[in-house]
Amino acid sequence: MEKRRLGNSDLMVTTVGLGAWAIGGGEYAFGWGSQDDRNSIRTIHAALDGGINWVDTAPVYGLGRSETVVGEALKNRRSSVILSTKCGLVWDPETRKISNNLSKKSVTAECEASLKRLQTDMIDLYHIHWPVPDESIEEAWEAISRLIEKGSIRYAAVSNFSPSQMDRVSKIHEITSLQPPYSMIERGIEQEIIPYCRDHSIGLTVYSPMQAGLLTGKLTRERIEGLPDDDWRKKSSHMREPALSANLELAETLSSLAADYGKTAGQLAVAWALRDPAVTTAIVGARRPEQAQQNIGASGWKLDEDLAEKIDQALARREKQLK
Repeated sequence: MEKRRLGNSDLMVTTVGLGAWAIGGGEYAFGWGSQDDRNSIRTIHAALDGGINWVDTAPVYGLGRSETVVGEALKNRRSSVILSTKCGLVWDPETRKISNNLSKKSVTAECEASLKRLQTDMIDLYHIHWPVPDESIEEAWEAISRLIEKGSIRYAAVSNFSPSQMDRVSKIHEITSLQPPYSMIERGIEQEIIPYCRDHSIGLTVYSPMQAGLLTGKLTRERIEGLPDDDWRKKSSHMREPALSANLELAETLSSLAADYGKTAGQLAVAWALRDPAVTTAIVGARRPEQAQQNIGASGWKLDEDLAEKIDQALARREKQLK
């Protein structure tokens, strides 16, 4: 698989990484519905066997469940995998209510808990998950820099940060990478974030390039309406009108365009997100082994001018529909 250097680090990451949000399952505020842990482990192994060399998770995914499953899956393969996780979202064990906490004490405790769940003595890439509360990002970043000195973390990263927030924390310790959302229908990083990261040698590990499955061409209106109540996607504005019809039409177009190249709509969506060299890698979720195997097909696919133009036309039609 194609690899790119991540920011200022020595990490060479495959351009498709495995996102472990969905394998956290349901029964919490940001869940994806029921998920079998044994199948999750098979999915992780399928991704690694196919050449993916890094896995991204977070404590809040399944309220510890995703990290626990990832740790079990990597138990005998840890040395060959780049492991990424986060801090800043904590929960009450009894009420399962999630809250933001970026205090030094909380960040340090979260890292220790993640190390145990992941069954490792070092995390390769450690993020502040959300810059909330904003006034605490420096305190959290200082805690992360201490954890790097201690040897618990290799590299420090941020997620969902603005350029001004990155400016603030970079005075304390350098930023290896930023993890923002990016897809054909979530393009907010193009104006400021991508140029900033390019200019400051910060890697970009974009998430949701398939927009939570919406751009795979497999989510029909009926399937979306039938999602379980504990699947967060039922609340997404992208999966409700007035956007839903336009998004489904875009997905159908992508399926048709991709088929001409022997590819899927999902692979096309990921390859599109990777078209700018400033985007180091895309985090792509999978819940079944066959999904992980299919995601690998996006790596190394360079979109030709004709295909890129047809995608631009499809995106322009979508924008017109939404006006």
